Amino acid sequence: MTRARAVLFGVCWVLSSCASPSRAVDPAATPSPASGWTQTWSDEFDGPAGATIDATHWTFDVGGGGWGNKELESYTDRPKNAHLSGDGSLVIDVLREPFTGPDGIARDFTSARLKSQGLFAQAYGRFEARMKLPKGQGLWPAFWMLGSDITSVGWPACGEIDIMENVGFEPGIAHGTIHGPGYSGAGGIGAPFSLPASLRFADDFHVFAVEWEPSVLRFYVDAQLYATRTPANLPSGKRWVFDHPFFLLMNVAVGGEWPGSPDATTVFPQQMLVDFVRVYRR
Repeated sequence: MTRARAVLFGVCWVLSSCASPSRAVDPAATPSPASGWTQTWSDEFDGPAGATIDATHWTFDVGGGGWGNKELESYTDRPKNAHLSGDGSLVIDVLREPFTGPDGIARDFTSARLKSQGLFAQAYGRFEARMKLPKGQGLWPAFWMLGSDITSVGWPACGEIDIMENVGFEPGIAHGTIHGPGYSGAGGIGAPFSLPASLRFADDFHVFAVEWEPSVLRFYVDAQLYATRTPANLPSGKRWVFDHPFFLLMNVAVGGEWPGSPDATTVFPQQMLVDFVRVYRR
């Protein structure tokens, strides 16, 4: 994730209910990729309301230590914070509640952070998720990827691909960013995508995607290409590290150095809904 995420992975990478929402999915809103892509992995989040997350696809990061960004939430693995909606979505519930996690850190907010580390990773392909984001000052939803070699080389040498980040004070803007050695944290190489004026990512589902091939990354929102990154975009002398398998992450942070803290306008609980996560290969 962008901005101060550098500290998180330099120091903390080892850390490893609301009513069910209803929605009608328009098949036209979930197009398949162009011909030439073959699906290799997916989670459609089908199952009964309140069911737990598929443990063959996802595991959890837990804890309330700020995650290198001065975040204010404690991530948990409780169904209260991450569960199935019963109509085909993952629900990440972001709650204002006093909570002390197994790390002994007391926080006033809880959320969830899912990852496929150790369960699924892939080099190159199309990685996409159809999501409806939460809203409010101080919220920070993200859909992103980390190099699977993080346990041996650390961050940012492993590389990071932020497919989507949104901060509450920019309700209609999504950011796509890459991080690597010499271009990490606030120095990540990114670009914004803006919805038409007055529209917000909390108002409807949108598909966030990256297409990753050797020496190129292309970022999309709803099939609209808005940024392309190649080794030519790196600072002089810096290394392109997007050449090995990456795993997936999804989370909603509360507070932090980029979004700032919630204020009197922020309404809790909030939800991030994920209709699907799908991965393809050429």
